Amino acid sequence: MPLAAGAGGGEAPMLLPPPDVHLVWLCHCFHHESYAAYCASRFGRLINRPSILDADNEEYAADHCRDVWAERYPSEPFDLSDNGTEGNCSNDNAAGEIVKMVQRYAGLAARFASPFISEGVYHVAARRRYVRFLELIKKTVNTTQCCTRFVPSLDILLMWLAHQSFPVSYATDMAAMAIKDNVAKVVMGYGEVVNEDMIERTRVWWEDAYDEPYNTAGSEIDKTDADAAREAFYWEAAASEEDANRLYKGLQPRFIMEVYVFLKGEFNSEYTSKEFIRLRTQRCHRSLKLDKSASNLSCKNWQKTWHVYCEFATRGLTIEVRRSTSGCFRNSKLHKNISFSWSDMLHEKSLMVTEDLDVRMKAMASITPPVQAPYLLKCVPDRVTDDGGAMISDVILRTRGYRPQEGRWLTRTVLDHSGKECFVIRMRIGRGIWRRGAETPMAVKPEERIIEVREGSWSYIENASSVGYAPEKVVGTATPEKDQQDSKVVWRFSTGDVLTVNLGDDLNFHVQNESSQEEARLLVGRRLNYRVNKESTSNDCNDEEQYLTLVRISTDLPGGRATMLLNWKLLAVEFLPEEDAVFVLLLCMAMAQTMTEIRREDVAGLLVRRRISEPRVGQRDWGSVMLPNSPSLDPHLQPWYRNAAHVLSSAETASNSVMLMKYSPADGKDELYRKALIP
Repeated sequence: MPLAAGAGGGEAPMLLPPPDVHLVWLCHCFHHESYAAYCASRFGRLINRPSILDADNEEYAADHCRDVWAERYPSEPFDLSDNGTEGNCSNDNAAGEIVKMVQRYAGLAARFASPFISEGVYHVAARRRYVRFLELIKKTVNTTQCCTRFVPSLDILLMWLAHQSFPVSYATDMAAMAIKDNVAKVVMGYGEVVNEDMIERTRVWWEDAYDEPYNTAGSEIDKTDADAAREAFYWEAAASEEDANRLYKGLQPRFIMEVYVFLKGEFNSEYTSKEFIRLRTQRCHRSLKLDKSASNLSCKNWQKTWHVYCEFATRGLTIEVRRSTSGCFRNSKLHKNISFSWSDMLHEKSLMVTEDLDVRMKAMASITPPVQAPYLLKCVPDRVTDDGGAMISDVILRTRGYRPQEGRWLTRTVLDHSGKECFVIRMRIGRGIWRRGAETPMAVKPEERIIEVREGSWSYIENASSVGYAPEKVVGTATPEKDQQDSKVVWRFSTGDVLTVNLGDDLNFHVQNESSQEEARLLVGRRLNYRVNKESTSNDCNDEEQYLTLVRISTDLPGGRATMLLNWKLLAVEFLPEEDAVFVLLLCMAMAQTMTEIRREDVAGLLVRRRISEPRVGQRDWGSVMLPNSPSLDPHLQPWYRNAAHVLSSAETASNSVMLMKYSPADGKDELYRKALIP
């Protein structure tokens, strides 16, 4: 602090102290009155923190501070990691209070862990609400209304702390707004115990003043909604902004946002008993129908009616007012509807839009900025292909002048969350040719059963929509090998990763990248953020053995961070953008092939050798809508891994308990594939 006071003059000094000092300085600023009194008693004026807006300024300020520090305190190390003599701590009365302040903010980073917090659009909306919050304080402080303290919502708390972190600017702005009293006396600070009465009073004051909900999307007052979201699905800020999959043009990222829908007012009482409200999406998940009886929705204040998470691809929400015609919601007639478009709402500084739903009823939707979510991919069966990637078919033979097709590869088409083809995976099974006659392919040796991933979608032959060629670009391969004692199976990936499956009574898995020092653990079951309660899963998906969680260990997260979840039985994966999709797919298929061999049965459905009918795109798109707090029995509104067998089922298995397989003679008999996969 003496350095900052001596070097800054009238402006904020361009001095960036070491991290520990910077932390203490920042936490001290969060208590403005205490900080201002400390600065006045020690330096006779308020000391500001530097405004460092880019990496160049940050580097200059850190280097400059290091030089000034070394000159002023030669025996005191600048960094804690440096060797040197420990300095003497201050013995003034303020030291103990400052330590308590720092301890109070130990969990602050976790409080702002939601991924949308760093979005500029969110900051614009938060600043608007923060200014209104200050205006509300000015109106109500020292009046009869002020019988309790205000409780800042998450976005307002963020702005308040950021504002206080620049003490001179904060003091100037408070004076300009004629807020002379200590704001901390009338506002609950971070870490203070809040009761429901304080929260309710704050909501009432806000709604009376501005006629809009106080607790909007992304601005929860307490942690209830945030915790519910994290329990529902992976909703956490990424460790890195880098997406390892940008080079794969066919792989489209997902973007998810939080959505609150509010209602206020009352319906025409003549029809209330027959009317109900239905929430639907404008695109994707056309089967979504969330119904609420109108008789229970009349309210004086804004009432949060729905809390959902939607992909940006849903485009928006539609609220329908319907009248039942048969005493139930199933048969009804549309009376009126209104729509909320995500694009329109993102252009609103408040991230909110209000519409009239009825003569005396208003509806409001509030959103957070869309943020990139984990990828969702599943591998579905497809036709057997030859060495060149062409499907084994009479059609292919005719187009080639009946030149024989050589080799046999089991093939899987990779579909993304919207049902779009993005990769084709092939597993080599047999060698030999087929034309027309008695030629019989033979199973290849175990070490020749390579797996390859090709980027792109099928090129289908005109007038033969189900027959075609796999994409030409090979982006990844996996090669198996066994040791002499057959005690383990090793897969070497072209990505540089090595998968080792240790056989025996204690089956375990190990993943290591030959060019990386980062530790990775492949754990059986749904772990960390993917852990689920047994009560929330169905009986047919309780087998933890079919799930594997990839956990990355780092110095910042010594406890590990789950970056991928795969189900090798259903050939489905969810992974963060920082994980390479090709590595994930190779790992999934290698595990499916290995577990089939170990258990000596087709546990992953690898013997299926034809394209199975998938659910219609747009009807119930995978992960497009999620309800974190809903006891909904529809598994499509919950994370897929809570009821994966149902969510990932094909259209055929969903309608028929038994699926009959019919294969072309050209594909070869089951014996070829059983011999190759189940020795």
